[in-house]
Amino acid sequence: MTQAVTHIATSDEKSVTVRGKDLCEELIGERTFTEMIYFLSVGRMPSTAEARVLDACLVTLMEHGWVPTSIVTRLVADSVPDDVQVAMAAGLLSVGPVFAGTMEGCAEILAEGIRSGEDPDVYCKRVAEEYVGTKRPVPGFGHRLHKPDDPRSIKLLRVAEENGLRGRYVDLLLTLSREVDAARGGRHLTINATGMIAALFLEIGIPLKAGRGMAVVSRAGGLLGHVVEEFNEPSARKIWQLTREGIPYSAPEETQA
Repeated sequence: MTQAVTHIATSDEKSVTVRGKDLCEELIGERTFTEMIYFLSVGRMPSTAEARVLDACLVTLMEHGWVPTSIVTRLVADSVPDDVQVAMAAGLLSVGPVFAGTMEGCAEILAEGIRSGEDPDVYCKRVAEEYVGTKRPVPGFGHRLHKPDDPRSIKLLRVAEENGLRGRYVDLLLTLSREVDAARGGRHLTINATGMIAALFLEIGIPLKAGRGMAVVSRAGGLLGHVVEEFNEPSARKIWQLTREGIPYSAPEETQA
């Protein structure tokens, strides 16, 4: 059997080592939280530009107001008030494609487009027509509120450009956007925030499998804010009350034997 090893961390009586770097001498007070998340996920420290883009993505994903993640967190915080981690964990379990976006799906489309070596216009036209033709949602596109464009995506693109990180994945996403609109008969469909983040994660070398994890790390910060507010200005009981009032009981019809 192959010997199992870890490259993440080790410690002894006088030191802690994280991916080959001394925690106290090289990391604490020397590196930011965003840099450390990148370091642990990618295996190297990010450039200044990469750290800025990742930081912008994490800030974008952190807070979305009243959505299932925050509602669940507040309800559990009210039920288990002495265990903050339980409330946050409960909310994080609902971070998924419906309210956290189809980041992985969009990233896979972009990664395949680059990997295939196919002409970008031809590739994007084929993908767009396939999704639109079968009436499937295009991963990374569309938003119930932000129309005609998602302001978060516009700002993220600007951050990438300012830091010299508008590269082949971002360009492919923009090409795909044009082809999606064309396949829809000229009706514009916005690139949502998770679509742009998918492209930017690929630009800065975040592994495909780590994308959702980055969203979870970011959302944890937002949920902490909801927990603290719930303790100071409770909402959970009101949510409970509105649910009881808004969803009345209706006797079921008898099933025929």
